[in-house]
Amino acid sequence: MSFKKDEESGGMSFYHDKSTVIQEARCFNESPIQPRKCRALLTRIVYLLYVGETFTTQEATTLFFGVTKLFQHKDSALRQMVYLVIKELSTIAEDVIMVTSSIMKDMQPNLEVVYRPNAIRALARIIDAQSVQSVERFFKSALVDRSSSISSASLVSSYHLYHLSPSIIKRWSNEAQEAVNAKAVSNSSYGAGAGYLSGGSQGGFSAVASTSYIMQYHALGLLYLIREKDRMAITKMIQQFGAAGKGGSSIVKSPMAICMLIRFARKVMDEDPNVQKQMHEYLESLLRHKSDMVNIEAARAICEMRNVSTAELFRPVAVLQLFLSSPKAILKFAAIKTLNKLAQTQPAAVTACNLDMENLITDSNRSIATYAITTLLKTGNEASVDRLMKQISSFMADITDEFKIIVVDAIRSLCLKFPTKQAVMLSFLSGVLRDEGGYDFKHAVVEAIFDMIKFIGDCREAALAHLCEFIEDCEFTKLSVRILHLLGIEGPKTKNPTKFIRYIYNRVVLENAVVRAAAVSSLAKFGVCVEDKGVMQSVNVLLRRCLDDVDDEVRDRAAMYIKVLEEKRLADVFVREEATFSLAALESELVSYVNDAGRHNTAFDITSIPKISRDQAAAQVAAARPSAIESINAGPSKAAEPVASTSTAAETQSAYTAQLSAIPELENYGPILRSTSKPTALTESETEYVVSVVKHVFAKNIVFQFNVSNTIPDTVLEQVSVLMTPSEGSGLVEDFIIPIQSLTASAGSGQVYVSFTREEPESYASGSFGCTLRFVSKEVDPTSGEPEEEGYQDEYQIEDCDLGAGDYITPTYVTFQNEWEKLGSAASSTETFALSSLESLKDACKSLIEVLNMEALGGSESPTSTSVHTLNLSGMVSGGGGKVVARCRMTYASGAGVTLELAVRAEKEEVVRLVMGAI
Repeated sequence: MSFKKDEESGGMSFYHDKSTVIQEARCFNESPIQPRKCRALLTRIVYLLYVGETFTTQEATTLFFGVTKLFQHKDSALRQMVYLVIKELSTIAEDVIMVTSSIMKDMQPNLEVVYRPNAIRALARIIDAQSVQSVERFFKSALVDRSSSISSASLVSSYHLYHLSPSIIKRWSNEAQEAVNAKAVSNSSYGAGAGYLSGGSQGGFSAVASTSYIMQYHALGLLYLIREKDRMAITKMIQQFGAAGKGGSSIVKSPMAICMLIRFARKVMDEDPNVQKQMHEYLESLLRHKSDMVNIEAARAICEMRNVSTAELFRPVAVLQLFLSSPKAILKFAAIKTLNKLAQTQPAAVTACNLDMENLITDSNRSIATYAITTLLKTGNEASVDRLMKQISSFMADITDEFKIIVVDAIRSLCLKFPTKQAVMLSFLSGVLRDEGGYDFKHAVVEAIFDMIKFIGDCREAALAHLCEFIEDCEFTKLSVRILHLLGIEGPKTKNPTKFIRYIYNRVVLENAVVRAAAVSSLAKFGVCVEDKGVMQSVNVLLRRCLDDVDDEVRDRAAMYIKVLEEKRLADVFVREEATFSLAALESELVSYVNDAGRHNTAFDITSIPKISRDQAAAQVAAARPSAIESINAGPSKAAEPVASTSTAAETQSAYTAQLSAIPELENYGPILRSTSKPTALTESETEYVVSVVKHVFAKNIVFQFNVSNTIPDTVLEQVSVLMTPSEGSGLVEDFIIPIQSLTASAGSGQVYVSFTREEPESYASGSFGCTLRFVSKEVDPTSGEPEEEGYQDEYQIEDCDLGAGDYITPTYVTFQNEWEKLGSAASSTETFALSSLESLKDACKSLIEVLNMEALGGSESPTSTSVHTLNLSGMVSGGGGKVVARCRMTYASGAGVTLELAVRAEKEEVVRLVMGAI
């Protein structure tokens, strides 16, 4: 069959109206069957399906059973098209399983090889879970067939059948392993199919002998699917197939299969550090493989290893360096992209390739040139910045926005690396900001300038001026709003803030309602934050002009900010305040309030919600966005703890609330005031029994939740409990223990709850608790899998558990100076402590934050001096304790350690004593 006419007219030659195609399908019932006519019609059906045409169930069923009548004809080319259409229609049509017997006839070993692969693939699409066992014999024999095409078809079909009947497919593991070990054969009989696909005539197939190892690739995929839950089996599989066979050559010949083994090795290394050394040796051996594909994959795997050292990177970087001078564009691209990613974390290791990368800057492939220039920006020194920036400017107009963003991101990191070159890079960024480009590109440039303003103080005024010019002609509302918001924050801090007011007011006059509203808010910040009264009066006049705006939000904002300008108290709340409510915590508290009928008689207490900085809020929003990149070496899911990992402490608190509300013994305790966000380990992770603790604070009770895991596979633990012995004066009385009835190694972790009552609910109990794990141990009968009737009582000593100030305090962000002044007349105390065991101010800051569990404010957690530092902390105490702030003045002297002057102010005297007692 010749496709010359079809090639000349393009794909439209296959297009016909769906109704026309359905009418023409009557030719399937003609006798004798006309193979050429039927093939053309089948091609049109497939084309309609591929371009998105939808068939109803009735239409698809009619077509499906019409196509099955073509099984009567033995034409090989027609049969291949029949199978293709059957596979596509099988998901839409009804009763497709009725065609099974016709397909099974083509799976017989004595038929042409060209029939069998197509029949196997079609059968896998139409059978259901109940039918898999009935065709098991055919698939198992095809898995080890001498023809690679038949073997591959069966392996791929088995892979797709796995979700239907995993237990049956797992029984085919030996056959899949045989397929990997089998030597490739010459597929002369399958050459007929190859001849047809290459354009040969119907009756003149050319017998093309070919040697293929593709079945190894498919077999490895199936073996991994069968064994993916067993890390040890995967490790053994890599060692078995990666080892050299007789004659020194590997069993696996297919480069694609070896690349798959490399990816398995990467995943195993990430999950089990104990095998990292031997897997690294295996990957290094593949750097000398004769296939370029394998060399690239092995080098990339080593470069992406966790905690990889510079010495370990020497050989893979050398291999990638050789590919940078390859005549093949694809190899150059793969090598430079890998080096680009490596330069983000190990720029020193990539420096050796700088000369080769400089030669690629002028490469005709602009994608390669872009990666080369951005990698050089990460690895180059300060002296090369000017030259690189000139080279970048020469080709920015020739690349797409996607690669422009990559360049801008590289320059963004370079700005922070070499702050003295900020003028050159800011000039470049402002220039590209005026060029043509889409939203994503302009957004990347604006964010790069924002980072320069944030981290490089010297460029603030120049950068703000460039942004002001950009919003004069900005077509993207979101960017205008972002820039106006930044101007309101950074503009009042400049030496001459009034020069920015004109640009902002122009937006009120010329822009849409959304931008006008943002401009009003920005103007108000100048009036509040600039100390010059003349500026406040000018802003007041401009805001009053906005009271006549046609948009109600602009008018409302203007009216509100006019009032704010007149009252300092409102200005502190609405403009100067740097904190915002944690939305996750607010949501959690509101849900708890609505669900607890006993709290409906009292008003919701908004002051109990902890606050976070605006930067933290933005980071939480960014962290909540799903990543677009998924890697095969993603770490294993951690199911050891009963509560899933969450992005914020508030979400963790909400999860614990739901978990504890299901326990009948705790129903009368009321809402949880606070839970520790992270479990505290009481044993080593490698021990036979792994225990961690979470503390829950209620109004009158403390509940300790012990997460217990049994790692011994042949042992069942019953009546698992934890005996706690409080220290003297702890102020707690034990109520009850809720044990774990039965705990096996396969069950994950179980929870033991120990409840205490606070003797004085108004006070904050604290102390240390001795803890002992007690249980009945029973051996598992290997034949029946059931535990023995008789067991023995046993105990296991675990570390002590402490209850302290940090368990009652929730970190909250405030403006320290304002809060310190507000609590000036409240309870306070100042004491001096000698912390002789601490060796630096940084260690002292870390210890204080950890012990008190309070929020470090204004970046004070990072000392800038080695001798003197002040750490400012803020928190909120559960159970109505109110706010607490602490000022920690510290000095460090070699040999004497750290001397701490701790000043605490709080709303209640008990809270002050709680914090002081924690040191």
